Amino acid sequence: MPLQNRMLAEFVGTFWLVVGGCGSAIIAAKFSTVGIGLLGVSLAFGLSLLTMAYAVGPISGCHVNLAVTIGLTVAGRFPARDVGPYIVAQVLGAIAGAAVLAYVAAGAPDFDRFAGFAANGYGDHSPGKYTLGAGLVSEVVMTFMFVFVILAATHERAPVGFAPIAIGLCLTLIHLVSIPVTNTSVNPARSTGPAFFAGMWAIQQLWMFWAAPIVGAVFAGLIYPAMSGSLSPTAPIVGRKVS
Repeated sequence: MPLQNRMLAEFVGTFWLVVGGCGSAIIAAKFSTVGIGLLGVSLAFGLSLLTMAYAVGPISGCHVNLAVTIGLTVAGRFPARDVGPYIVAQVLGAIAGAAVLAYVAAGAPDFDRFAGFAANGYGDHSPGKYTLGAGLVSEVVMTFMFVFVILAATHERAPVGFAPIAIGLCLTLIHLVSIPVTNTSVNPARSTGPAFFAGMWAIQQLWMFWAAPIVGAVFAGLIYPAMSGSLSPTAPIVGRKVS
């Protein structure tokens, strides 16, 4: 598949992850009569990824997360030459998704994007006021497990076609655990999109939501291959080769 096709797929996939996941938090979570709460937001992130894994996975592998791209590269499952273009597409998709949410949410008379806008944060900007250290450890561990599950679900010996379900449910579980800590990133692109609209505090804290997921992904990319043995060289999320 040509690189430009895969980049467009990554753009669309990340766009939908932000619109579906962050949109559920910004628009639906606290709706006065039928708010979906933490459980609903967690499911929205998982379902957003699951649906895109089936939709664009055959095209790009549906990374929609630069930490995943880096983790797969470290594990020998993705060509290093394509990491930069994938990251560009993912970040732009996330910003575009956040821009759509900012416009739609502004249609409500009491909307204030500086009140959070589903941005990730620690300290005073953590939903539970968790410290930087707690947020850092949470993001490293959660991203490690996320990329670990992706590598396992797309292993050459794993059942073909079921990987998106395991991966989507893993992302749901991660959000159920860690939304109170950092609003859950495990995805630097997802963090970057809302940060552009949430105010300067979100930009100032964004470094952690790049550094921690990348560290966790690198650990997973090193540990899972050492544990499992040989892997398909470039297996994407849905089990088809990206070329």
